Amino acid sequence: MNYFIIDDDPAIRGMLTEIIEDEDLGKVVGEAEDGALVNNGLLFLKKADVVLIDLLMPLRDGIETIRSLADGFQGRFVMISQVETKEMIGEAYRLGAEYYITKPLNQVEISCILNKVNERILVDQSIQGIQKSLNVFTDRPKSSKTFHTKNIMEAGRSLISDLGMIGEGGSEDLLNILGFLQNEKQRLGPAYSFPYLKEIFAGIAAEKLGDQAKEAEIQKEMKASEQRVRRALNQALIHIASLGLTDYMNPKFEAYSSTFFDFSEVRKKMLELEDKSKKVSSQSRNNMKKFIQVLFMEARQMMK
Repeated sequence: MNYFIIDDDPAIRGMLTEIIEDEDLGKVVGEAEDGALVNNGLLFLKKADVVLIDLLMPLRDGIETIRSLADGFQGRFVMISQVETKEMIGEAYRLGAEYYITKPLNQVEISCILNKVNERILVDQSIQGIQKSLNVFTDRPKSSKTFHTKNIMEAGRSLISDLGMIGEGGSEDLLNILGFLQNEKQRLGPAYSFPYLKEIFAGIAAEKLGDQAKEAEIQKEMKASEQRVRRALNQALIHIASLGLTDYMNPKFEAYSSTFFDFSEVRKKMLELEDKSKKVSSQSRNNMKKFIQVLFMEARQMMK
């Protein structure tokens, strides 16, 4: 995600930038010391997704700035301030602010809130993508194979977004895996059985590189793809464990912690996040196969 920070305190802007980068939440594409210096043209030029904005500033405060930007800005606003009066917070929410971060800044709170904002943006993008795809399917006839492959990848994108790894490189590999598995299921019919991981990665590597690719190139791509997927799965594990730490009754935590993962691994990761001095073993090969199987089944269920 791209962040734009508006705050008259350079120390606050620096701290927010550092937290965003350290937590791998995205990148800061711009900043300003007052709301009077920002307009929709600047936010569009910077391709900002989220505006972090201080409530109290000398020339134009956060409330007035949001009011001036709200009609043209398609992203999200997050308010930042020491002021906690119900009236001002309520006005900020009414104008379109997503969340409210209090000063002094707390890294855990900021990371949690911005992750939630990012999730909402990605889910909205996924829904828009599905709607566009459905419109295309309505307007133009397509083959059954193309229709089902596209739909399962869109369903998979929504699940991957829920799992907090849509920005990971391995997320595209997982979507390609879903398309590959769907095609295999259609091609083999009743004879279909879930393939070995090696067969899956070989299949998507061959599709990516084309018929002219050499065996050494395919092997190299297979290894790189598997590594990307492992990193994406680890990010998903961290995301689900973080949800559990924040709210054990979170619907996503309840739904995904024991379906996509072995719950013992989720619990280990929760303990690690609570105490960073502890180490948790990386995802095993069996866990990767389970994750992909569940992702495929859940995506197919969403299609129905």
